[in-house]
Amino acid sequence: MKKLVVLTAAIAMICGLGRTEAAGPPHAWDDHDVIGLIDMAEVFKKYKKFEALREDLKTEIAASEETIKSDVEALKALSAKLQMMTESSPGYAETESELASKAAEVDARRKVMQRDFLRKESQIYKQVYMEVQSTVEQYAKYYGYHVVLRFNRTALQETDDARGVINGMNRQVIYHRKKDDITDAVLQHLNTQYQKTVSTKGTSPN
Repeated sequence: MKKLVVLTAAIAMICGLGRTEAAGPPHAWDDHDVIGLIDMAEVFKKYKKFEALREDLKTEIAASEETIKSDVEALKALSAKLQMMTESSPGYAETESELASKAAEVDARRKVMQRDFLRKESQIYKQVYMEVQSTVEQYAKYYGYHVVLRFNRTALQETDDARGVINGMNRQVIYHRKKDDITDAVLQHLNTQYQKTVSTKGTSPN
């Protein structure tokens, strides 16, 4: 019951229920105000280049993990050797020092690799975002859009959970004309251009 009251209060706050002050006049859009909308999440999800770049990074990460795995196996073998010895055994101190040194090296290398992969991943997102931004700018200039806003094209009725409902009701865009959603057009252009690049690379001589 308490959760229902909290949810009801949250929905009322979002919808502006219970407000006593007078609402201001709506913004009067003139015929020259043209606003386009784009679902960036959808673009990133379906842009083939973004998918290919991430797959390449995953392959690189998998290869590095194999290298680290072999290093870990070597550490396990060295650790097992040390456990078979006593502190008075000849070479115990040297083996213990070697184990500690190699463990530190492996840990340091793993951390460097993680930072490197995070940097590469962020560069992928940045590269794709800049390409999308450039395409949106070209599209907007060509078709006369003055502003292009991000929005979520998923319909509210497709969400059942309470958090999804509240997030959906909190969207900036409540209504739009389908023709102002330029997501598919931008995606088509991006994928077409990317396919041309892939085809050119595939037919170019080595």
